[in-house]
Amino acid sequence: MSDTPSPDLDALIAVRLSRRGLIRGVGAAALTAGLPMPAMAAEPPAFDFPELAAGVDEHLHVAEGYEAQVLLRWGDPLFPDVPAFDPTAQSAEAQDKRFGYNNDFVGFIPIGGRADRGLLVVNHEYTNAELMFPGLGASDRKGVIAALSPEQVAIEMAAHGGSVVEILYENGRWAPVIGSRYTRRITANTPMTLTGPAAGHPRLTTAADPEGRRVEGMINNCSGGVTPWGTWLSGEENIHYYFQGALPEGHPEAGNAKGMGMGSPQYAWGRFHERFDLSKNPNEPNRFGWVVEIDPFDPGSMPRKRTALGRFKHEGAAGVTAGDGRYVVYLGDDERFQHVYRFVSAGRVGATRAENSTLLDSGTLSVARFEADGTGRWLPLTHGQNGLDATNGFASQADVLIETRRSAKLLGGTPMDRPEDIEANPRTGRVYVMLTNNTKRTPEQTDAANPRAANAFGHVIEITPDGGDHVSENFRWEVLVRCGDPARPEVKATFSALTSPDGWFGMPDNCAFDSSGRLWIATDGNNRRATGRADGIWAVETEGPRRGTSKHFLQVPVGAEMCGPCFAPDDRTFFVAVQHPGEPDEEGALGSFEKPSTRWPDFSPDMPPRPSVVAVTRKGGGRIG
Repeated sequence: MSDTPSPDLDALIAVRLSRRGLIRGVGAAALTAGLPMPAMAAEPPAFDFPELAAGVDEHLHVAEGYEAQVLLRWGDPLFPDVPAFDPTAQSAEAQDKRFGYNNDFVGFIPIGGRADRGLLVVNHEYTNAELMFPGLGASDRKGVIAALSPEQVAIEMAAHGGSVVEILYENGRWAPVIGSRYTRRITANTPMTLTGPAAGHPRLTTAADPEGRRVEGMINNCSGGVTPWGTWLSGEENIHYYFQGALPEGHPEAGNAKGMGMGSPQYAWGRFHERFDLSKNPNEPNRFGWVVEIDPFDPGSMPRKRTALGRFKHEGAAGVTAGDGRYVVYLGDDERFQHVYRFVSAGRVGATRAENSTLLDSGTLSVARFEADGTGRWLPLTHGQNGLDATNGFASQADVLIETRRSAKLLGGTPMDRPEDIEANPRTGRVYVMLTNNTKRTPEQTDAANPRAANAFGHVIEITPDGGDHVSENFRWEVLVRCGDPARPEVKATFSALTSPDGWFGMPDNCAFDSSGRLWIATDGNNRRATGRADGIWAVETEGPRRGTSKHFLQVPVGAEMCGPCFAPDDRTFFVAVQHPGEPDEEGALGSFEKPSTRWPDFSPDMPPRPSVVAVTRKGGGRIG
C-alpha cells in the first residue's frame, strides 16, 4: 500500500473560504484543492518560449527547451497484480485494472497541498475498436460493429469511464504510485446513483431499476472539472452512439430520443446488452447525458449523476466560486446549434466536505442569450416560468432537465457553433467559451455571436459577468479570436497581426489557465486536409497590446486529438491527453490495428497506437511558458 498521508481537505477549504473577500469584485475563481491563490497583477507576463513549427507527422513535438514524458498509456497496469500489457491477450477482467482508452479530461488534485504529489483524475471518453483489436478486417463502422465479439465489447466497456491514479514527482520524473489506496477504475458498468430533481422520476425508471435511482456506468465522458472540495466532475457527452434500435412514432420518448440524436449507433453494445437497445429500454438513454460527481479520495464511494446540472451532450463542467459563496458551473453542449449553460448552486460552499456533499443537487440552470450589442442574459430553466409548463409538455422540473435542449430552445437561448470547454480565468474572472466549428450554419443563420457561415475553424468568446459577479443575470461578451489561417481572406480569421504563420490554429476544444491567468488552448480537428497541421496546444494572449496573439507550443502525432490541458499547482508541469493517435488523416477513412497512421508512443510493430497522458516539463526546471 502507498504511504500517502490522508489529505486534510476540510482545512484546505476553510483556508480558501477565509480568503474569499480578497477576490470579490472580479469573480472568485474556484481553484483545485490546495492550489495557491493567484496573483492579481494588472497584466500577466507574456508567453516566453521558442515557438514550435506547425506540421503533421507520427511524433509528438514540444517547444524547444521542454520535454514530454509519456506518463500513462492505455493498457498500463494500475494495480500490483496486473501483468504488462499484451494487445493480443486482452480481457475485460484485466482492462478493469488497467488505464482506460481515449483519455480526455485530466485533473490534478494535490495531496497535502503538495505540487509534487497528487491524484490524477482522467476521463476515458470512448474506444476505437479498429485500433484496439487485431484481425477485425472491417472497412467501415458498420463492419466493425458486426465483427466485434461479446468479449471485445466487454473490453470496450471496461476501457470507458475514468481513472484515479496517484502520481509522484521524484528524481526528475513523474510516476504512478502502484498500490496506492486511491487507485480506482470507473467503467461503463460501475454502479452510480442519480441525485437531484430528476432522480426517481418515472422517465428514469427501467425494469432493472424501478426506483429510477441506480445506473450502471458512465459513457462518453469528455471534459470536466475539479471542485474546491476535492471532487471530480465528469461530463457525459455523445451518449447517442451507444444505443441501437428505434422508437415508434408517437412514443412518449420518441421526440426526446430524436433531440439527442439517437438512431446512428457507433458501438455493438446493444447486440449483447438489452439496456442499450432503445426499442427494448426506451428510458435507458435518459439515465445518461449528465454530469457525474466522483470522490477520488474514497475508492468505495458511489459516483453521483447530478441531474440539477441538466441532460445534454456535456463537454465540460468547470466551476468557480462566486463572491457570495455559491458555486457556479459553466457547461457547453457540444453539438452544432446547441447552447451555453450556467448552473448556480442554491447553497454556499461549506467549510467541510460533508457540507458540500449535496451542494450540486439544487440550484438554477440557465441558458445563455447573446445579444447583437455585446450584452447577454442568463435565462433560467425553471419549471412553471416562461413556457416551461404542462402546456409545452413539462410537467415538472425533472422534465425540464431531462429535456434540457428543448427547454433551452423554447426560452430563446442562442444556438452556438459547437460550445465545448468553458472556463473562468482565475485572475480576472472572465469566462472563455471554446466554439469548435459549424459548417452547417447558413448565411441567414449567422448572428453576432456566431458571425461566420460554414464556420469550419471555430472561434473563442470572452464573457465578462456584470460587476465581476458570476451569479449576475447579465454579462458582456466579445469574440476574442476567429480561428483559421489569417493569410486566407475568405476565412475571415481575426488573430492579432503579431501571430506568426505557425501560431494560428483551428477548432478550439479544451482550455486551461496557468496560475498567472494565461490562456492555453487545445484543438480538435486540425489535420492535413483542414489546416495542414496537427492538433496541439496554443498559448493565447488575452491582455494588453498582444491580445489575440497565439503561439504554438505542442503538436500531437498524426490522427490524434489534443485534450485535457491541466497545470500542476506550481506551473512546473503541464499535463495533456493525447487521444486516438493512429486514426487516418483522410476524411471518411477507417484505421486498423495492423495499419495505423502512427504507432506512437511505443513505435513497436507488435503494439498499436495507445492514447496517453503526457507530462510536459521545462528542461532544467522552471515554470511552463
